[in-house]
Amino acid sequence: MYAFEIERPSNIAEAVKALGTEEAQPLGGGQTLIPTLKQRLAMPSVLVSLSGIPEMKGICLDDMGRLCVGASTVHADVAAGAGDFAGLSALAALIGDPAVRNRGTIGGSLANNDPSACYPAAALAAGATIKTDKREIPADDYFQGMFDTALDEGEIITEVRFPIPEASAYAKFEQPASRFALVGVFVAKFAEGVRVAVTGASEGGVFRWSEAEEALSKSFAPEAIEGLSVSAEGMMGDMHGTPEYRAHLVGVMTRRAVKAAR
Repeated sequence: MYAFEIERPSNIAEAVKALGTEEAQPLGGGQTLIPTLKQRLAMPSVLVSLSGIPEMKGICLDDMGRLCVGASTVHADVAAGAGDFAGLSALAALIGDPAVRNRGTIGGSLANNDPSACYPAAALAAGATIKTDKREIPADDYFQGMFDTALDEGEIITEVRFPIPEASAYAKFEQPASRFALVGVFVAKFAEGVRVAVTGASEGGVFRWSEAEEALSKSFAPEAIEGLSVSAEGMMGDMHGTPEYRAHLVGVMTRRAVKAAR
């Protein structure tokens, strides 16, 4: 590690002001940032901790029936407290190990937008709204590529608002060492149709599988997507799986997610 200052704001306004400092960087649960600092891949002079801001924690239902999760809410609390949205609760329970689940936050995960993270699939499949200190961003506009989002410099995620589907489930094929998704698929069934989001597979990060959505909107059953497949072009390839293998897993995990949601 190296020497840096830590600011601990008690509200969002103080956090925004602190992040206006040159070379300041927000610190959520630190599950990605701290290892990055250790490797000298980032060297901010000021870290602004968001963990002590009460208004960025907690889970509730708003007057529109959406599940609202504060950005500094840790994964363990989402797993325990998001019972109104069973698919999201189950997803949070699958993230990392107990140490990670009790430190990592939903806002930190969405801000980082790791291509193998779990929450982006839930947010995109549910059509969530990412609320920041400045605006509200629909999930379809928020995710813009690997580690890339619509957030501006210094903009803070304060809350994530999830419409609650009629049925939902997340199926994850884990990379056994990291417990990130080699491929993860979140399926959400609404009255107006089905949304399917895939994480861990594409070089472009999380994406919606429109062909599967169309088929499952007509018949919400695993058999509805038999014969459908995604192209291996643009899929990630590494020591854990080839692009072709990941493309195959997208179909497998989608069928498993639908079966679980039913």
